Amino acid sequence: QVQPVESGGGSVQAGGSLRLSCTAPGFTSHNCGMAWYRQVAGNQRDWVSSLARYGVPTYANSVKGRFTISEDRSKDTVYLQMNSLKPEDTALYSCKTIGGTWCSTGAWGQGTQVTISS
Repeated sequence: QVQPVESGGGSVQAGGSLRLSCTAPGFTSHNCGMAWYRQVAGNQRDWVSSLARYGVPTYANSVKGRFTISEDRSKDTVYLQMNSLKPEDTALYSCKTIGGTWCSTGAWGQGTQVTISS
């Protein structure tokens, strides 16, 4: 069972940028896609963005135009470039493989915390 590892979170002021990384061994060899989610403590986990294998990137309305998902399959890694950050983007960001049977049964990573101050 694949378990992604997220990194790149931190604390920045509103208007700033961060780039998150999600590395999942097997992501490339199993032709997975990847989805990013975020969760504020006490709330449900919300979908942020997805990049399906051979698909086009998709985004939640709340981040469209500010976030960009991309991949480097030579590194089994997916990135989430986050620009024009807002305080409401503050959350724990996690990723999960998507796609076929092997990909869809992947575990959640530990997440990476993003904190945006006004």
